[in-house]
Amino acid sequence: MRPKFRSGCLRPLSNQEQPVTGPELKQLRQDLADAIGRPLSAADMAKLCGLEPGDGPDTIRRWEVSGPSGPAGKLLRILAMASDRHPILENFNVFDRWDVNEKDRPARREAFRAKMRDEIRQRLA
Repeated sequence: MRPKFRSGCLRPLSNQEQPVTGPELKQLRQDLADAIGRPLSAADMAKLCGLEPGDGPDTIRRWEVSGPSGPAGKLLRILAMASDRHPILENFNVFDRWDVNEKDRPARREAFRAKMRDEIRQRLA
């Protein structure tokens, strides 16, 4: 059984990729903070997005109103998979394949999310 996702989470990607909105980014910052167990500042989010330390936090604050542009939105959708509140993107979902036993899928999903959380912690260190 797949977990239920909160209605405020990022919309799943479709063939026509939809941009991440400002409110979705703001919620994602909180969801990631909950996932890794510590608050995330705008500077932390800027670091995760690969933005320059000087202007990055201001850019994140602007994006939390207008939404991020281009590649940053795609990166944020990937980072969102660290949180149980967001779906695992289809091209990363190797858990629902025919060759993965159904009883092993929840543990594998959780291990994947744990790796994503560790990656975020490493990027912020």
